[in-house]
Amino acid sequence: MSSNRRKPYPFDQIEPKWQAIWHERQLFHAPNPGEKSFEPGNPKFYVLDMFPYPSGAGLHVGHPEGYTATDIVARYKRMRGFNVLHPMGWDAFGLPAEQYAIKTGQHPAITTRENVAKFKSQLKRIGFSYDWQREINTTDPIYYKWTQWIFLQIYNSWLNPETNRAEPISTYRGTDPDTVRLAYVADVPVNWCPELGTVLANEEVVDGKSEVGGFPVVRRPMRQWMLRITAYAERLLNELEGLDWPAGIKLLQRNWIGRSEGAEIDFKIDKSDQKIRVFTTRPDTLYGGTFLVIAPEHSLVDLIVSEEQWPAVREYRERTARKSELERADLSKVKTGVFTGAYAINPATNEKIPVCIADYVLLGYGTGAIGGVPAHDERDLEFAKKFDLPIVVVVQPTGDEAAFGFTGEGIAINSPIINGLTSAEAKKKITSWLEQRGLGKRAINYKLRDWLFSRQRYWGEPFPVVWEHGKHRALQEKELPIVPPLLDDYKPTGTGEPPLAKAKEWIRYSDKAKRETNTMPQWAGSCWYYLRFCDPHNDERFIGEEAERYWMGADKPGGVDLYVGGTEHAVLHLLYARFWQKVLFDLGYVSKPEPFQRLVNQGVILGEDGQKMSKSRGNIVNPDDVIDQHGADAFRCYEMFMGPLEQMKPWSMRGVEGVARFLARVWRLLMTENQAGEWELSKKIKAVDATKSQQKLLHATIKKVTGDIESFSFNTAISQMMIFVNAFTNAETIPLSAMRTFLILLNPFAPHISSELWERLSAEFGDACGDVSQQSWPAYDERLLIEDEVEIVIQINGKLRDRMKMPIVATEEELKAVALSNPKIQDRIAGKAVRNVIVVPKKLVNIVVT
Repeated sequence: MSSNRRKPYPFDQIEPKWQAIWHERQLFHAPNPGEKSFEPGNPKFYVLDMFPYPSGAGLHVGHPEGYTATDIVARYKRMRGFNVLHPMGWDAFGLPAEQYAIKTGQHPAITTRENVAKFKSQLKRIGFSYDWQREINTTDPIYYKWTQWIFLQIYNSWLNPETNRAEPISTYRGTDPDTVRLAYVADVPVNWCPELGTVLANEEVVDGKSEVGGFPVVRRPMRQWMLRITAYAERLLNELEGLDWPAGIKLLQRNWIGRSEGAEIDFKIDKSDQKIRVFTTRPDTLYGGTFLVIAPEHSLVDLIVSEEQWPAVREYRERTARKSELERADLSKVKTGVFTGAYAINPATNEKIPVCIADYVLLGYGTGAIGGVPAHDERDLEFAKKFDLPIVVVVQPTGDEAAFGFTGEGIAINSPIINGLTSAEAKKKITSWLEQRGLGKRAINYKLRDWLFSRQRYWGEPFPVVWEHGKHRALQEKELPIVPPLLDDYKPTGTGEPPLAKAKEWIRYSDKAKRETNTMPQWAGSCWYYLRFCDPHNDERFIGEEAERYWMGADKPGGVDLYVGGTEHAVLHLLYARFWQKVLFDLGYVSKPEPFQRLVNQGVILGEDGQKMSKSRGNIVNPDDVIDQHGADAFRCYEMFMGPLEQMKPWSMRGVEGVARFLARVWRLLMTENQAGEWELSKKIKAVDATKSQQKLLHATIKKVTGDIESFSFNTAISQMMIFVNAFTNAETIPLSAMRTFLILLNPFAPHISSELWERLSAEFGDACGDVSQQSWPAYDERLLIEDEVEIVIQINGKLRDRMKMPIVATEEELKAVALSNPKIQDRIAGKAVRNVIVVPKKLVNIVVT
């Protein structure tokens, strides 16, 4: 018996065949303006996946969920006459490849190349219609040359507060341009992992340990490159409005930026020339301030701590250094702190109040210091109770709530300057009072902090910067790319110096200058990759002007028409990419202020046990195994049939089997197996007109599938196609035109089987041109969907006895007459007296007999 007979249809032959054809013909290549085959009259559609990090494990079934959705949209849009840009590439710098290099000595480039090859083969096997001519890799020097170039543009720019736009640093008229550069150097406390030898972002630290490897992480100050993203905070916030993003993602971005209006207030340190500046959103509660708390790493601590308190302060700082910022900010944890021995003067009461340090105050937020108002702040109240500090009520609620512990707005009390005023009025008056006396000022604060942009790693983009006489300077564009040197040993130095510090010859730029040895974070390459996809082979510019204006152009602020990825990138990646785009926009390099117009997040696919897929749980499902058993089209369709794209849902192999049976029914609807075990076109298919009911179903299916693709309701689109196939399964004659239209509808979901069946129909009937993917998307005729008939239930004494089809305009008399003449009804009422005939228009006829 042939292998074909053991499968419901020969997907194992069909799918490799069509993947080879698509590759050979380059059917999905999108030419740029001016190139051969470019269609200038067509609208453009740029659909993009968040490109993956190619890990050694390869894909699991959760990865291709979003890729399948974008592929359906891309194929659909091509059929609608759009020039579609649908690329794929690799976000390939990263710590795992470097860790593997440390263990094995294999260069990360080799590991990355092997992983990319594995990922690419898996993606091709699923049949995605990517334009592989545009493939990019962030670790390719041809690519990261332009990552380094963009860094230079940021380094050589500043944000002019008068125009609120980035400008070349040459326009700055101050004496020290380094104080305003958008890329600058600072000593900042960082999450340092000695074992990994690198700085980690907050989200890379879990319970005080590194996410990769589970190694201890401590806080320590280090010289770092920073990007001044805070200069763009207001624009990053305000310009979210014009984007078609989920409301939840916009809220996450707004919360991360964290705009607060309030006042900065200066508290003079008693018996010292020092002062502590505090930001507060509630200056109206100043009279209730009974203590100050500053971050343990605040520079003032060393200047104000008393000799008696120094040992306790030092020990507390050491403990704090072992905590991540996420742990420190945890509202549920028990509050801890230490008195510094110093006192500050409350500018409203002129009373001395103690100055403490506590780990819940973060140096990077606001001024790194807060005023404790325990009567009206839960966290301050907890701290005050623990350390027996005074509690003064200064806000009276307008309702029945207790004033003690009240955190809302009310009426000022126990506050001589503002007594009796509402909180809103009190804020204004006390702030003006402080400003008049030089004790404070109105201020807007952001939770957002400048972007820590250095990593102590080997496998990352080197900075195009050298150090000379203790100062940094940029390299020239002609020196790019700066390629990392080959090393024999990738292990951390153990001193905090990056691995590049081992390459002594490479570091020596000249007799006087040394290269920067930090590398850029993995975020760097993903901040602008959507631009490079538009023009990946341009050696002269990071993106050509014409290509950028075409693919990123539209009448909306964002350039990419559809961007799909997971919610794990809801904040940082999107925020960083928006920041880079705005800088490039200000400098005139791009035409759009925003990178992504529409954003869709796919949900997580869980294992069959309902748990997140992981090696440790043993519940990972490899798409290769599913494709081996059921084929790529079944895999694609099931990914979309599981439920709404945005929802979390568990994987089910039984569900895959159900979708595979549907595709087998599609195959057998058009094909039959002869006695030799070979598949041939069914004799039922004929070039005849569809019946009225068939036409109605066909056009209902066109309408449903079209609308569902537009709304990302892919699961219900598949359900409608199942209804269509079931309706034709037992038909004695199958109209050719209806099947051709159906195959076009099916193609974005199941491109292999639809291409094969289209080709076989064309070979038999010879009147269709090109591949199914090159056909125009069908339009539905609304007139054919109008209901002109209605099913009428016929009852005798309220019991269902038959049904009949009647014109929707039939009168009551016509309904009575037809019901009474129905042979089945006549048999049942023979010899009985008809007492009444009740008609409910368009629904039923009830014959009452005795």
